Amino acid sequence: MRTPWAPPQRRDTCMTFKTPRLMIAALRGGAGKTLVSLGLAAAWRRRLGLSVVPFKKGPDYIDAGWLALAASHPCYNLDPFLMSPMDILGSFVRRAHGADVALIEGNRGLYDGVDADGTCSSAELSKLLKSPVVLVLDATKMTRTAAALVLGCRMLDPQVDVAGVILNRVAGARHERVLRQSVEKVNGLPVVGVLPKERENLFPERHMGLVPPQEHGRLAEAVERLAERMEALVDVEGLHDMARRAERLGWPAVGGCNPVAQLGGDAVRIGVLRDGAFQFYYPENLEALEESGAELVFIDSMNLPRLPEVDALYIGGGFPETHLAQIAGNRPFRESVREAVEAGLPVYAECGGLMFLSRGIRSGDRLHPMVGALPFEVEMGRKPQGHGYTVLEAVKETAFFPEGIELRGHEFHYSRVVDVTESLEFAFRVKKGFGVLEGWDGVCYKNVLASYTHLHACGQKEWAEGLLKAAVWHRNRKVMASETALRPPQASVVKAL
Repeated sequence: MRTPWAPPQRRDTCMTFKTPRLMIAALRGGAGKTLVSLGLAAAWRRRLGLSVVPFKKGPDYIDAGWLALAASHPCYNLDPFLMSPMDILGSFVRRAHGADVALIEGNRGLYDGVDADGTCSSAELSKLLKSPVVLVLDATKMTRTAAALVLGCRMLDPQVDVAGVILNRVAGARHERVLRQSVEKVNGLPVVGVLPKERENLFPERHMGLVPPQEHGRLAEAVERLAERMEALVDVEGLHDMARRAERLGWPAVGGCNPVAQLGGDAVRIGVLRDGAFQFYYPENLEALEESGAELVFIDSMNLPRLPEVDALYIGGGFPETHLAQIAGNRPFRESVREAVEAGLPVYAECGGLMFLSRGIRSGDRLHPMVGALPFEVEMGRKPQGHGYTVLEAVKETAFFPEGIELRGHEFHYSRVVDVTESLEFAFRVKKGFGVLEGWDGVCYKNVLASYTHLHACGQKEWAEGLLKAAVWHRNRKVMASETALRPPQASVVKAL
């Protein structure tokens, strides 16, 4: 069992990390911190010419995708539930080193965690990273109460460095004046930005948050206009000064998604479905595979006629339900995946990948055929069927994980498994979360492992190692089969013929 999360004790070290850094947090989800983070990343890059490395607190894929676009740099996740403190520090130092500034977007409210003590909250992460915090406050229908809310955030834990406030959804000049005066007078903190209510929403939402960048029709325009808005209404230079005042980190950069040991032999080819339907991949996961010697082959499930030759297949999450006609319409590709599964190809699938491997996805009154490797259908619901962190115990050995290992991940899916026609074999007992069927996750078939749980390579280093080993095993098996087929028949066999 993993020990409870707690910041590591400070220790002597031969290195010091001094990259400027700033966390954008809020009092609750939906207060506007994502748009502020996007606009600030773009404004820093555009107006000040800074190289910005973005980070997202928590397991979110969509906000991270937008941050990567705004910063013109991959966005990495930092999650105290999924990762140890040293893994977080190692990943942060490794990836932010050499940048002009690191921008960290928090999640939910500043002190919201997994329990009443706020364990794994954005506040705890800010202390670990010694990062100043700017609060985005939704000021709708309030004035001096805003000052009280900021004061509460400052007083609840004085070790959290609340450095400034951005007021969002301000109704007008008088509203701004009273808000600014009360917040600054009570707290002695600067209001570094005031954002009015917006009539046009350039960043529409749906059930899982913002519409992903891949499905937004006006990417460049949306980010450009957001950057212009931040430059006009927020003190972007002052925010950079706040980031520069961050204390040096004196902890050693250990852990942090360092690649697993290099595997011998030629590089294995790992296919990755990556298109409009399958887009949820942590950059750290892909980097862990590449840095360990794998060649990643990115595959468009909607347009390629068949699965290319690979040693293993990784199918991440996404929104297959919004691309059903295109996926179902590419029958040759689906059939080639089914053939590869039946031939023993190792396939690791998460959430959307599980849906893709099913017999079909029900949407309304219509069933859209999928790969058909797993003996069930998937039905879309109106409410989340599983949402939050998961803890899994491996109850059997698979091509990817040994029996007995405990895994930490997260799930967020509106789909559910229905019309199961055969007995399902599960790899994981769910200790926290929901899974495929209540209490169980990780459907096994041949060398397929399909789960609703997403895993992160920083906190679960066994993931990359397991996928690589499965790919090496399959490659060696193919080589042996090929050599056997090409070997001359033995004399006894020739005589018999």
